[in-house]
Amino acid sequence: MIGSLDHIEGILPRMVRGIRFGVAVGAEAGLNLLLPPACARCAADLSHRGDDLLLCDDCRELLGPETWSGCPRCAGVGSPEDCSPEGCPLCRNTTFHFDCVITLGNYWGQLRRVILRMKLPQGEPLSKALGQWLARRRGPQLAEIHPDLVVPVPMHWTRRLQRGINSPEILAGCLARHLGIPLRRRLLVRCRRTFLQTEMSPPQRFRNVRAAFRVRKSPFLQGVRVLLVDDILTTGATCSEAAKTLKKAGAAAVVVAVLARAQGQ
Repeated sequence: MIGSLDHIEGILPRMVRGIRFGVAVGAEAGLNLLLPPACARCAADLSHRGDDLLLCDDCRELLGPETWSGCPRCAGVGSPEDCSPEGCPLCRNTTFHFDCVITLGNYWGQLRRVILRMKLPQGEPLSKALGQWLARRRGPQLAEIHPDLVVPVPMHWTRRLQRGINSPEILAGCLARHLGIPLRRRLLVRCRRTFLQTEMSPPQRFRNVRAAFRVRKSPFLQGVRVLLVDDILTTGATCSEAAKTLKKAGAAAVVVAVLARAQGQ
């Protein structure tokens, strides 16, 4: 009798998981019938597609080339003759605390327009779609760096309250799921509200973000490789300061992943 009870107790959890999975699949199928999946950028019908990436074929081709052959240090656009492990004309004389940058593309044209839309309060679906596309498009490069965890560049709480969305956090979640590694949303904190960098010169930008971050006390950083995620990299000031903070707390390496590399637009 006891053996029978043990057998039943072993079966019940599997039955419950099966029922939950069936309900979830049925609910998703019903939702797709009522609201067919559409491209997050152009609203094209995606009901014929077999994957969960909410971008149509045309938008996928528009948003980032298949390969990126820019500067290995800052991801800037340049000829092979101008780019080397020491950097390119854009970054050769600049000190960065991160190790390299992986980008989906250059911050211009359609990618620029989509990123600006992504920053709006209703931009979460677009942020998720772009995060998934970055993970797929640059998957091999991301895997090659062997990151241990993913950390988004944080937004000051007042600015997040004002904007209503933190797109780097959404992007970081997509990359963490794709790579199968932990996402540490609250590991890095922006401890003071900095001025907007848009109209600042490069030296002003580096001064503006100085000591703007801190790391919560955590054992997660000792000797690990961090994938630091932001939406755009321009001068590299913000990501460099964040990487400096992470390395001071024990990180062995910090690689930056962004949707776009801006070059003076």
